[in-house]
Amino acid sequence: MALTILEGSTFCVCDERGDLDGPTMGLFTEDTRFLSRWLLTINGARPLLLSSGQVEYYSVAFYLRNPVTGGLGQDELSIARERFVGEGMQDHLVVRNHAHRPVEFELALEAGNDFADIFAVKEYDFALGDPQNAKPLPPLVSPSYEEEDNRLVLAAGDDYAGLTQVFFSGRGDVDGAVVRYRVGLDPGERWQLRIDITPSSDGSRTAPRLVEREFGEELSRVRASLDAWKMRVPQLRASWDPLAAAFERSVSDLACLRMREDGAVDQLPAAGMPWFMTVFGRDTLITSLQGLLLGPELARNALTALAELQATEDDPDIDAEPGKIVHEVRAGKAAKAWFPRYYGTVDATPLFLILLSEVWRWTDDAGFVRGLREPALNALRWIDEYGDADGDGFVEYCRRSSRGLENQSWKDSGNSQLFQDGTQAEAPIAPCEVQGYVYDAKLRAAELAREVWRDRELSDRLDREAQELRERFNEAFWCEERGGYYALALDREKRRIDSLTSNIGHLLWSGIVSPERIEPVVDRLMGEELWSGWGVRTMSSADAGYSPLTYHNGTVWPHDNALIAAGLARCSRWLEAQRIVRRVVEASAHFEHQLPEVFAGFLRSETPFPIAYPTAARPQAWAAGTPVLLLQLLLGIQPDRRRQTLATVAPPELPSWAGSLRLSGVRAFDRTWNVTLEDGAVTVAEG
Repeated sequence: MALTILEGSTFCVCDERGDLDGPTMGLFTEDTRFLSRWLLTINGARPLLLSSGQVEYYSVAFYLRNPVTGGLGQDELSIARERFVGEGMQDHLVVRNHAHRPVEFELALEAGNDFADIFAVKEYDFALGDPQNAKPLPPLVSPSYEEEDNRLVLAAGDDYAGLTQVFFSGRGDVDGAVVRYRVGLDPGERWQLRIDITPSSDGSRTAPRLVEREFGEELSRVRASLDAWKMRVPQLRASWDPLAAAFERSVSDLACLRMREDGAVDQLPAAGMPWFMTVFGRDTLITSLQGLLLGPELARNALTALAELQATEDDPDIDAEPGKIVHEVRAGKAAKAWFPRYYGTVDATPLFLILLSEVWRWTDDAGFVRGLREPALNALRWIDEYGDADGDGFVEYCRRSSRGLENQSWKDSGNSQLFQDGTQAEAPIAPCEVQGYVYDAKLRAAELAREVWRDRELSDRLDREAQELRERFNEAFWCEERGGYYALALDREKRRIDSLTSNIGHLLWSGIVSPERIEPVVDRLMGEELWSGWGVRTMSSADAGYSPLTYHNGTVWPHDNALIAAGLARCSRWLEAQRIVRRVVEASAHFEHQLPEVFAGFLRSETPFPIAYPTAARPQAWAAGTPVLLLQLLLGIQPDRRRQTLATVAPPELPSWAGSLRLSGVRAFDRTWNVTLEDGAVTVAEG
């Protein structure tokens, strides 16, 4: 079983004994592997596991016992191996003699690295890659030992300047990549060693005396950051145990996924572990939307960072156009293997505008909105000029980069755009949910133009364009079959891609659905073809492309269901919204209260628990944000900017399974609020 710890974009994937001994294991930072081999042996054999596990998201402990070899008897030694990840990695080893006699043994540590980029490593992940056909990983570099500083140096040695320094607190016998210690212990005596591993992408070296100080300061900083985060977010006490546990796990996971972009002090959510510890425009924006109940900081930081990364030039090689919000950012060797920045996403740009509006609605911070006026206007220009390349009034995508993504909506796998008969659609493709996002974005931007930017002409134009889009959309995307529903998308010939999918729930969230069509849309979402019992499936079981184990064609995605529940709540379809809240939260209990990115779409009546999906990232940002948004929806919490208050729009009687709860310290309009649920009624009061 692999264990993962992380801090920011630095993370370690190791086995249950703490070793790095496999193609996907290692210490990673800046999308590059800086340690790929790290083995501990006692008398030439690997220790035996007693127990191991995470202490915090940035630390892990391994408790081991000696192998019976080299004159050691059974369980005469215990080995405690504690690991911390900050900007590098630090190991503490403590070996104790539990025998009633003196013992002698050899402890050895072997280090190695290949400086592989993260995409090359990911290909060896059976879930997301293709190990049998993957290109060979780079060979391990030859280490050098610098006796004066008692460190091993692993240098890339090619066109990459990176190096890894391995500092040892005690001197041993060095033989290539192996450092050996001859240890003798009396009964009850202990021996200890500290190892500091510092990656450097530019080849700079650190003096040994500074390493220990830096690691101490880094550990203090990480602990303080986590403590500050936990103090700042609302505190929940709930009688419904799965909700309380899922919320607590979400708070912890969102804390661990915070990262600093380009060395900035402020933090924003990365997409997910282990291969997506970087900025993903769509994921970062949706996670920030989900997490506004926890406070506005992540959302503010995300908007600021994404505005800095907004495209300014038309560059087909990276699918960039002026005003477009970035899809993915990569660093180090991965930036050379892929792109430093890639813009192949059709929905991040309207989502940027939606998040900007939502932050304003929670904070009434007009200064922040004024500061992002130009990026917002550039995003609006991209929607009209580049997003709608053929001028038909709909935003579509079509890959221009030879190395880019074929599909550029949230369902971005290669086979996600299927007709009902299973035929693959061809780009340009106009996804239905993106039209909803654009509709909502224009209405929200019109409000900002009217209330903050004081541009009445722009506000009127955006309001008019949104209403025209709504009329066009309801005519072009509506399918009368199956009781009525919206098509997944339009293809290059403007034909309706007529598969029935969960995307129609996003349309309720955006508000683009005509009032008379809300009823059939809700019926399709909660009908037997889409509703699995654990959540809404991504594709109808009656479609030819359906499979409960296909990434976007029949699985259940928690974040997808959270947005669908938000749409149902917007339409006051509370029973259906509450059904999603209940079942998704109950599903989390089967994943140790940590919702995965996706799980299989088997019927709840056929499986006693939700079936794990092999490629699912955990923790993953918008899955971690899901319980937070579901809690907000259950309680009906909404900011009321005009009255400068937090309110509830929940129905007067919540179901008995919701129990009682108290959510204290919710921040809105520079004040804190407490929300209680008692006897089915929700009340909100200033704290």
